[in-house]
Amino acid sequence: MNPEIDLRAWRQFAVLADTLHFGRAAQRLHMTQPPLTLAIQQLERRLGTPLFERTRRSVALTPAGQALRAPVQALLQQAAALPALARGAARGEQGRLRLGFVSTVGYGPLPGWLRGFREAWPGIAVELREATGDVQLEAFGRGELDAGFVLHAPGHAPALPLLSIGVEPLVLALPEPAPRRLRTDELMQQPLVIFPRGIAPSLYDAVLAFYHRHGATPAIAQEAIQMQTIVNLVSAGLGIALVPRSMTLLQRPGIAYRALPGAWAADAPSCETSLVWRAGAPPAVDRFVEFVRAGGAGA
Repeated sequence: MNPEIDLRAWRQFAVLADTLHFGRAAQRLHMTQPPLTLAIQQLERRLGTPLFERTRRSVALTPAGQALRAPVQALLQQAAALPALARGAARGEQGRLRLGFVSTVGYGPLPGWLRGFREAWPGIAVELREATGDVQLEAFGRGELDAGFVLHAPGHAPALPLLSIGVEPLVLALPEPAPRRLRTDELMQQPLVIFPRGIAPSLYDAVLAFYHRHGATPAIAQEAIQMQTIVNLVSAGLGIALVPRSMTLLQRPGIAYRALPGAWAADAPSCETSLVWRAGAPPAVDRFVEFVRAGGAGA
């Protein structure tokens, strides 16, 4: 027995289940009664069970017919919505956006953007994945992400379509108690907590180049993947760190943030956040890019 039954048969069943009258059901279906009777008989044979109890004066649903009534109505409603869903997806009004992000953007504008985007485009489901830039690029290559926020040195974004979100300076994260006046020679001797080069090579190189320009080689005490982990390690006294200014929103006991002092200030390294996306991404990505480009004010 072939279990596949087309929508026309289910629609005929649904109308008859609603009217419980072959004549009125046939009128609503714009057909005559004999073909409807035959169609219902064929449906029952394919299912292997009667759906209606028939007498000369009445038609009633069997237990099997009653069980099918609500699911069939839901099926027909879903089928009726498919054309609009397809058109909406083609226009970027419906669908799914798989979005990666680095932790720093989570402390900045991302929560507000997500809230506003959901209000502006409720038909687009956003699936979030927190990941470092290297992990995001691997996910792009496997087709597992559509877009993502990455951190890099200014002008060294990945070779992908991109929208620059902004550039911010790196600031010092120091363990408490931290002096208000900082001496550069003392800072250069402090152990450094930093992220591995593999997760953001351009930014890692910019930090080391900054030290070298000032005649120092940092003593790297510890590496950590996430910026919040770096801040926690600094608060534990493992060293100092250079972190994006947006990380100052992450307040932890035992941590102090300071701008770079003296001669370092004019030469402070910066980091850039970019929204990147893969070529051939779904139209929902265009909607999100437009939304972010407009500053999260809608599209």
